Amino acid sequence: MLERLVRSLRRALAPGPRRWHLAPRLQLSHPAARSVPPSPLSAALRAPRCPMASLPDAAAVLARQDCNHGCSAQCISEGGSKRAVETFKAKDLIITPATTLKEKPDSSNLVFGTVFTDHMLTIEWSSEFGWERPHIKPLQNLSLHPGSSALHYAIELFEGLKAFRGVDNKIRLFRPDLNMDRMYRSAQRATLPAFDKEELLECILQLVKLDQEWVPYSTSASLYIRPTFIGTEPSLGVKKPTKALLFVILSPVGPYFSSGSFSPVTLWANPNYVRAWKGGTGDCKMGGNYASSLFAQCEAMDSGCQQVLWLYGEDNQITEVGTMNLFLYWINEDGEEELATPPLDGIILPGVTRRSILELAQKWGEMKVSERYLTMDDLTTALEGNRVKEMFGSGTACVVCPISDIMYKGEHIHVPTMENGPKLASRILDNLTSIQYGREESTWTIVVS
Repeated sequence: MLERLVRSLRRALAPGPRRWHLAPRLQLSHPAARSVPPSPLSAALRAPRCPMASLPDAAAVLARQDCNHGCSAQCISEGGSKRAVETFKAKDLIITPATTLKEKPDSSNLVFGTVFTDHMLTIEWSSEFGWERPHIKPLQNLSLHPGSSALHYAIELFEGLKAFRGVDNKIRLFRPDLNMDRMYRSAQRATLPAFDKEELLECILQLVKLDQEWVPYSTSASLYIRPTFIGTEPSLGVKKPTKALLFVILSPVGPYFSSGSFSPVTLWANPNYVRAWKGGTGDCKMGGNYASSLFAQCEAMDSGCQQVLWLYGEDNQITEVGTMNLFLYWINEDGEEELATPPLDGIILPGVTRRSILELAQKWGEMKVSERYLTMDDLTTALEGNRVKEMFGSGTACVVCPISDIMYKGEHIHVPTMENGPKLASRILDNLTSIQYGREESTWTIVVS
């Protein structure tokens, strides 16, 4: 067998004219019934295609060995992913309602992410069969093999968005298409299978519709939606997983500021810690980014601060605030009134709220709106010249969060955000929440029918 393989490979690589017969590419649909085992032929056709699959047998065998390790971006796009996009359909959704429903909590006493609704959405994938049918079922624990790749190598990602009950009692999602886009990009980076973004969103809408009574009857609370995607292959090999699970859970959440007031935070800036780096995964919403940030967050709290101001590079660029994007409203070096935020250069998460703030400010046309690099020297120089108006973070949880102080190199630096209103941060908060809760009509929301 080995000798024939070597001879075949030598013939394939030998100089001179060769006739390679290319088989037509087949598009396969999802198996109609899991109870019927696939034939050897159909199983072979479902195997992930390698870019070198048209080589003679021996060369193709060796090429497929590389594909099986999932290192090539071309292998990812040519494998089970494309067929998976076609087989994952919301119309195939299975709904198994819970027989016992839990009591709904008081929205004024909610602690973020500790209470969950009655149902969840799960969709399983394998390289052998592609996507299974999406299934809404009663909320339950997951059953994972202890060798699952997500548990060992952090092959996983998540998203975060919200459903709001408006003043008209309609339930709206805020720009969920942007979350689907970001989740898709994160999946590519994690070598998890591709999925149809619109089909996933439709499944999420059906889940929210089923658990709609969990959306708080309040304009200061909402239903947090957490899509999650994990590798579940039971293997300790470091490679692209051949099995995965996409699931969505829901959690009612109260106001970000428990006191009900617009409370500022104090930041801890230490150049010894970085959240992300060029060429890394800082622009993806992966759990590993958050796990590695916790040590610095504990240091910040031990120093009397609420959040970390993440710095980067020899010039101490200002990048993010805790898990939020960052904005600086100031008079810049050229004497212009400017709203600035760090650019999306690979280390910044492309936040949905971040994008919405930029688009709002550009629409107002009252100030210069920039995506530009900002350093600690830029900030301290501007503070000394009384050119800083406001500084705030932005994100799904809080919308905007004002910043009042920064601890940097053993010194407390005061930022006059609250002394200036904060007029801009408050205006942004009012505009975005008016859209989210239906006080203002906008194409940025989707109504759950």
